[in-house]
Amino acid sequence: MAKSHEPIVIPTSTLTCPECGHASKDTMPTDACQYFYDCKGCGAVLKPLKGDCCVYCSYGDVKCPPIQLGDSCCD
Repeated sequence: MAKSHEPIVIPTSTLTCPECGHASKDTMPTDACQYFYDCKGCGAVLKPLKGDCCVYCSYGDVKCPPIQLGDSCCD
């Protein structure tokens, strides 16, 4: 039986708040970009950095699923 050549998507990312350093492991949405994220440590509202599509691409240790697949995110 032939193996599938579909890329494996990592569904979780650990976001680190640039304000307080709090890290939180979360499951990323697969059908939408997450533009805002409330830090569970200090309450800061995180937004994507210029050039990034979502908070996971800016502050996470794993990029969002569409970027992992080589697609553009939320055009």
